[in-house]
Amino acid sequence: MTTLTLYYTPGTCAQAVRIALEEAGAPYQLVRVDFAAGQQRTPEYLAVNPKGRVPALATPHGTLTETPALLAYVAQSFPEARLAPADAHGFARLQEFHSYLASTVHIAHAHRPRASRWADDPEAIAAMQRKVPQNMTDCFNLIETHYLPPAEHDPWVMGAQYTVADGYLFTIASWLASDGVDIALFPKVHAHTQRMLQRPAVLRALA
Repeated sequence: MTTLTLYYTPGTCAQAVRIALEEAGAPYQLVRVDFAAGQQRTPEYLAVNPKGRVPALATPHGTLTETPALLAYVAQSFPEARLAPADAHGFARLQEFHSYLASTVHIAHAHRPRASRWADDPEAIAAMQRKVPQNMTDCFNLIETHYLPPAEHDPWVMGAQYTVADGYLFTIASWLASDGVDIALFPKVHAHTQRMLQRPAVLRALA
């Protein structure tokens, strides 16, 4: 298969895609987008991703954006890695979880470092930022109680099967500390993170 190209920035959800590529054994190369230097707003990068964000994944069929789409692409392109449920209901559950992370949890987090997307008034920005710890706590309470199965039987998000959802959860859970939330409040999420840190593919992605 032609080598894929992942456009990434450290500390972003592009890490979830890199973990998936490592787990799949996919041939890929990395292109770092320097947010601090404003590289995401250059004409060169906007030609790759007009949204000016990461991740973006260049494939033989064109460039894809949005983390849930990239994770689905990797899982379906490398079926032998078994990184997604094969049945329709299981795959829909995977997409449900990814949609919640992307549309709710990531946005709750982004109100701290990216509050200027939603307001210009300094007091409004500060008010949004003060709300982030509570919102992230609420999000992870739902993940803890509704999405994660009992770990003694099913160690991964989807149960016994490791999937691309695990790298996605691991990545977003790594933002909790910077959002002022102690991951220890969520024992199943915390234990999941520790299991992820024992996977060789995760360690390669973090290196």
